[in-house]
Amino acid sequence: MNFNESLTKQNLAKSFAAECQAGARYQFMATQAQLSKLFFIKDTMKMIAKNEMAHAKLFYDYIVEKCGEKCKVEFDADYPYVSPMLDVSLKTEEKIEREEFETIYPEFAKIAKDEGFADIAKSFELVAKVEKTHSAILNCISKNYDNKSLYKYKGKSLVKCSNCGHIDYLTEGWQKCPLCNLEQGYIELNFTEAIEGATKNE
Repeated sequence: MNFNESLTKQNLAKSFAAECQAGARYQFMATQAQLSKLFFIKDTMKMIAKNEMAHAKLFYDYIVEKCGEKCKVEFDADYPYVSPMLDVSLKTEEKIEREEFETIYPEFAKIAKDEGFADIAKSFELVAKVEKTHSAILNCISKNYDNKSLYKYKGKSLVKCSNCGHIDYLTEGWQKCPLCNLEQGYIELNFTEAIEGATKNE
């Protein structure tokens, strides 16, 4: 199929716009986390924002490569506007990420495959996997944030300062790191279990 007449072209443009907006929203969340002195969560939001912009660049490059010079794409789409306050944004962004990996990107991948764009279909599939890990991370943070248990553990757990690397085994994270004296918000959060749980059946 001619790329300029394809649904895939529109889907790439929608995805580019969505990923750019997601990258911006995660930057807003990072600012909010910093104001709340949750510095490791700030860094996590910035990491996710970076991932989203990498996805946007991938979709943009496909359009530029296949569309030709002075390419314009017209499309209709709805995009979310989410409060950056963490109690709201963590839940909302998790739902957005889940919709992307469960519905939107698999559908876009199928359309691309049906239209003969196997390379684009594969990219949609791979991006969906990343969004699945984002969903798991956001869900993990959100639950612990709501329960005020970001730094409280069921038993003795490894606690590590993301600034100086100091480690200890505790049931609750320190208020200030014993080594560098930085605040509790620098303690690393462990997302391994959440990500493994989300991706073990892939």
